[in-house]
Amino acid sequence: MPLPNRVARWTSRMVLGVLVAGAVLLGAPTGSAEAPLRMDTYVVDSAQALNGGQFDRVQSAVNELYADQQVRLWVVYVRDFGGLGPEAWAQRTAAESGFGNRDLLLAVATKDRAYWFYGELPSGVSDSELNSLLTRQVEPALRDGRWADAGVETADGLKTARQGGSVNVGFLLVIAALLVLVVGGLVLFSRKRRRDRAKSELAAARQVDPDDTTALAALPLEALHARSREALVEIDNAIRTSAEELELATGEFGATAALPFQTALDHAKTAAAKAFSIRQRLDDDIPETPDEQRTLLVDLIGTVGRADRELDSQVAEFDAMRNLLINAADRLDGLTRDLVELKSRVPAAETELSRLTAAHPASVLAPIHDNVTMAGERITFAEQNIDAGRAALTQPVGKQGGAVAAIRSAEAAVGQARTLLDGIDNASANIQQARDGLPAVLDELRRDIASATELSGYGGADLAAATASAQTTLDKAESTANADPLDAFHDAVAADGELDRAIAAATDRKLAAEDLRRRLDQALTAAGSRVSAASDYITTRRGGIDAEARTRLSEAQRNLDAAHQLSTTDPARALTSAQAAADLGGRALQAAQASVQAWETRQPMSGSSHAGAVLGGILIDGLLRGAASGGRRSGSSGWSTGSYGGSSGSRRISQGGRF
Repeated sequence: MPLPNRVARWTSRMVLGVLVAGAVLLGAPTGSAEAPLRMDTYVVDSAQALNGGQFDRVQSAVNELYADQQVRLWVVYVRDFGGLGPEAWAQRTAAESGFGNRDLLLAVATKDRAYWFYGELPSGVSDSELNSLLTRQVEPALRDGRWADAGVETADGLKTARQGGSVNVGFLLVIAALLVLVVGGLVLFSRKRRRDRAKSELAAARQVDPDDTTALAALPLEALHARSREALVEIDNAIRTSAEELELATGEFGATAALPFQTALDHAKTAAAKAFSIRQRLDDDIPETPDEQRTLLVDLIGTVGRADRELDSQVAEFDAMRNLLINAADRLDGLTRDLVELKSRVPAAETELSRLTAAHPASVLAPIHDNVTMAGERITFAEQNIDAGRAALTQPVGKQGGAVAAIRSAEAAVGQARTLLDGIDNASANIQQARDGLPAVLDELRRDIASATELSGYGGADLAAATASAQTTLDKAESTANADPLDAFHDAVAADGELDRAIAAATDRKLAAEDLRRRLDQALTAAGSRVSAASDYITTRRGGIDAEARTRLSEAQRNLDAAHQLSTTDPARALTSAQAAADLGGRALQAAQASVQAWETRQPMSGSSHAGAVLGGILIDGLLRGAASGGRRSGSSGWSTGSYGGSSGSRRISQGGRF
């Protein structure tokens, strides 16, 4: 490859200045002449001029030059140039190596004490810079026999020259600042346009009939994702509110009268579980193609829409059955008695929560740490509505409709206050249950570790890994048993299950039925407590919880139900389902806590009884309810109390006001 004229000029001058100092090496042993070669690696030392550390230095410098500037520098050390001139030797080596216009060659003959630098001068490196590099850095290193330094200086000098250039740095900074401003403005503008477009597309998606699959499939994919998450939150809130009201109605009118509404609610729950399962599939680590996502999302939205309409179809009959104006005064008196009973429980709940707080780390009590406070808020809210209901009943006939909303709100608040206080008692029982069962679980884990150790020669890597993991879990559980018995219990059960499977494989036998049953019972206990804690948390804070937590909880409940169903016929599969339920229940609780925390930071009225009612789903945003039914609602937007029916059920409230 011929050198450009400007490279040839400085190269010729440099070569003419090289001293061939053969006389210095008089008496040195002679070797065979080294012919031009094909370079297979970036650094070749056939002259054995470098030791290991020096070779690595040159190799590292060459690699850094390429990484920073994409310039390929090849360095070769030979004893002599085989009777050829340095330029001819370098030119033939480059040709045999197939070098291109980004390849540079530094050839050094240590015995001949000659060198040649060959290739096209890289852009950004001037003749004077290269001349200075060779005469001031490379040649002095070669003259002193510092062969490695010569290669390193060549690579570093080229990198510095390419990085430095001759452009005014201040000018570049100004240009860069202007570019940053322009690009930043474009990015902000683009983001705003995307946000506006996403809002518009979501608004359009809300108006599409959930059964119109053609119209849904024509929507943008992101709009379908957003609508699906919104629809899941709406139907889950509707189901939870409907379940609370139906429980009260069943207690009042009996299971036979409530059967049609219970059937509709069960159908809605089944449909919601299917929809959450689809959302879980879309959220997992296995990606779907855009077409697969679109098909799943259309199915999800249609499923939710049909469930929503089935609940709404029962609204008129439900309201007719449960006409709250009949015996309204007696209902208010009963609610007052309920409040007296709840208030009497608060001091004991506070004492129990304080005891638990002192005995366990905050993470264990995170689901219930504010239950007493929230129960007090619900009690206050119920008192306000009882007073409002009594005041409404003093109005003339036909103007007493406010009592209906007041009674519903008071009943919901009383029910949630009871659930919140029960949560503290349940937590204590769950912790005690785990504490009581933990010694037996740990003893079994120790026995299994001992059995696995005896089988270490037969179990291979799987048994060794399971044994090490079980020992780590045992050590941790022993140290945290008093402070966090729930997690210690769960982790020990999970580790024991993994270890038992490894032992079974190593010994070619199945687990004894009674052992598997015991582990399953323990796993069901752990899963049940986690799912129950997550469900209570979401139920009493559903106004601030998004689709992710609900999706995880739905999947946890599905796995827990499967574990119970399989417990007598297939305990091994039941154990797997129970462990999955415990894991998903824990993830659901974590996601719910994060969602509530984010909700609370956005609420200017956080901490008030009104905010607590909104967070608990007692008061529901009028803009939210009804969206799944295409926005079919009457009245203006605002807050209303929840009741039996689909997510658009709040449209039934036609009287009432601020309180």
